[in-house]
Amino acid sequence: MRKALAATLLLLVAGVGARAEIFEQILVKINGDIFTKSDLEQRQVAALRQKGQQFDLKSDAGNSALRKALDEVTPQIVLDVVDETLLTQRGKELGYKLADDQFKSIVESIKKENKIETDEQLQGALKSENMTMADLRRNLEKTVIIQRVQQNEVMGKIGVTDDEARRYYETHLNEFTTAPTVTLREILIAVQTDARGINAAADETAKAKAEEVRRRVTAGGENFERVAAEVSDSASKANGGLIGPFSVNDMSPDVRKMIEGMKPGDVTPVIRDQKRGYQVLKLETKSESQTMPFDQARAQISERVFTDKRKLEYQKYLEKLRAQAIIEWKNPDIKKAFDEGLKQQQAALTQ
Repeated sequence: MRKALAATLLLLVAGVGARAEIFEQILVKINGDIFTKSDLEQRQVAALRQKGQQFDLKSDAGNSALRKALDEVTPQIVLDVVDETLLTQRGKELGYKLADDQFKSIVESIKKENKIETDEQLQGALKSENMTMADLRRNLEKTVIIQRVQQNEVMGKIGVTDDEARRYYETHLNEFTTAPTVTLREILIAVQTDARGINAAADETAKAKAEEVRRRVTAGGENFERVAAEVSDSASKANGGLIGPFSVNDMSPDVRKMIEGMKPGDVTPVIRDQKRGYQVLKLETKSESQTMPFDQARAQISERVFTDKRKLEYQKYLEKLRAQAIIEWKNPDIKKAFDEGLKQQQAALTQ
């Protein structure tokens, strides 16, 4: 129970635990709000726990791996700290807060998800994470405030015009185009193997049988379904060899090329399936490639364009908050980590 609750709390509050009431090293001030060494260490521990990473600190290799892991997670942590602080400050300026009934509702959801029946059990689980109900409320309030700022200051002001939707549709037609699909019937003649693998004589025997089967369903005029039920070594024999439908893009290039030139009712030459044996395929049905009309695709387009715009507009909003803020770096390594976080963020947006 405690492990499950710990995971829930990590997701909700980004691993921020109780603040120690001692004087400690300040790493950065953001419009007067401080971020300390203890705060950083708590977030680092939470980040490594979410990744499921553990280290043997009794060995040089373990310590080296830990330092490398911390170097990887710290830039994003520091960037998140600055942005979360600025968003929280902005939300408080706008009068946002976590109401009592809202807090109670969230707590009840946490208890239900983690099968916690009483407040005492919840407090015990929190204590195991070095947290109190006051810590939980403070962190939940921060999360709620940030979400409201994002919604009201950024997302609520984003729209997708018809021109934008049309441009996206025309430049991403492949996203709204389905590949041709086919339904086939198969007859499989398996190649018998022994302890040494495939025997050449057995392979020739299977191939000859497959050729004879193909002759029966083409020149011989026998019913493909009936022959499949009689001689096929595939489980599909129970259904007259019927397989599919599936996209032609999921076929091997050689089979796809063969199918493209066929019409329903045509039978392929004998095909060697390297894993199973020899196949004879009959094309039952084929659907052509189809492109969804713009009007039908409009809702999907709006969602995709909105997602792209949201990322860009949200970053612009954060950049504005950072530019207006007074950020006092007290540790050069933390400033360096912040700059690296910005660099990584920009690379991800560009990609």
